[in-house]
Amino acid sequence: MDGTVLVADDDRTIRTVLTQALTRAGCKVHATSSLTTLMRWVSEGKGDLVISDVIMPDGNGLEMLPKIGQERPGLPVIVISAQNTIMTAIQAAEAEAYDYLPKPFDLPDLMKRAARALETKRRVRSRTESVEPPRDEDDLPLVGRTPQMQALYRLVARVMNADLPVLITGESGTGKSLIARAIHDFSDRRSLPFVIAAGGDLEGADGPSALAARARGGSILFDEVADLTEDAQARIVRMLDSFGDTAPRVMATSQTDLMGRMEAGQFRQDLFYRLGGVTVAVPSLRERVDDIPLLAEHFLARSERDGAARRTIAGDAMDLIRAYSWPGNVRQLEHTIRRLVVTSPEEVITRAEVEAVLGNQPEIEPLVGGGEGEKLSASVGRHLRRYFDLHGGVLPPPGLYSRILREVEMPLIEIALDATGGNQAKCADLLGINRNTLRKKITDLDIRVTRRRKLM
Repeated sequence: MDGTVLVADDDRTIRTVLTQALTRAGCKVHATSSLTTLMRWVSEGKGDLVISDVIMPDGNGLEMLPKIGQERPGLPVIVISAQNTIMTAIQAAEAEAYDYLPKPFDLPDLMKRAARALETKRRVRSRTESVEPPRDEDDLPLVGRTPQMQALYRLVARVMNADLPVLITGESGTGKSLIARAIHDFSDRRSLPFVIAAGGDLEGADGPSALAARARGGSILFDEVADLTEDAQARIVRMLDSFGDTAPRVMATSQTDLMGRMEAGQFRQDLFYRLGGVTVAVPSLRERVDDIPLLAEHFLARSERDGAARRTIAGDAMDLIRAYSWPGNVRQLEHTIRRLVVTSPEEVITRAEVEAVLGNQPEIEPLVGGGEGEKLSASVGRHLRRYFDLHGGVLPPPGLYSRILREVEMPLIEIALDATGGNQAKCADLLGINRNTLRKKITDLDIRVTRRRKLM
């Protein structure tokens, strides 16, 4: 890696780490804690790459990007930020940052991106429209620092101005409609209408045309498109085929596996391919456990701003919140935090209070695109993924193979014994194993065998 890198961050440790890593890679490095100094270096023609934090003592790094673009049109800028929200990623993309990374960042990953930035001249785009101020963060609680959310932010930033339909998938409560709204609000169509189409909007001969007229070249969102009737699906296809040069942006959400529905003949193939220009998969809360404390703090702060009493969550209470499966995802977490804020008599919310609230809520994971037809392997796979997620990025203790087999083997033998009335010979035959093997497993697993007459 060759070139001069300008590093701007008010954290001395980060400056030191980046300086050492970039120097070892063969770069020259100028590091500063001041945006004023950074801009002086840029105006003097120094640097082939800028790595800058957002919040600095003397300004905002994102606000400096247009000025850097004016001074040095080909100079790439990598933005690093502890503000791990979708708005930060989108603002960085709108300001034409070369790349965006959240803090804490993975150093090898940053080094790879820096190497690419030094090798690739940034494509300069002309912007003729002023950027509308971002929406209040209260209206867009899409926050997270996990890799899943950061990948989502980058994808949204890339597709927001692409003239392609967007299909947003994910479980109920993950924020699919918020993603659609963000794509519209930060796109070039932000000044045009954002229309959410309901089933009634597609009824009648003039329904689809009236819907398109309401959108006026803005964006149309078909929410939970899998729930639409076959007739409504056909009307959407005809409407999409009739669009001209001023067509609105089309987006759709679904918590159901549309491809599976299509293969089962329950969803129109032509509509599936018309909607699936880009698919944005929103992760469930179980898939980003490390974001749960961040979201909980976000909802606590929102409640306080709305006039509620200040509340914090005890450490062991947060551990319980992290371990819960959250079948209702972010929406369920928000409602739970609101309830805890109201019902907790003290400033610190205790584990007992969390147990009392969560004890009245379901803990099973929802089936997405599964239901009665879901294969056992898919169900086991979901639970295993959650098991790994609950360890917060740390590997589970050794011996996982035998522990998992025991968890599966025990209910299998218990149910088989129950089905055969406790007859071990019949049970062994049913399972396809030797009778002595079955006896050993019954002993090892400490399974109680009760003989009774069973008509099976």
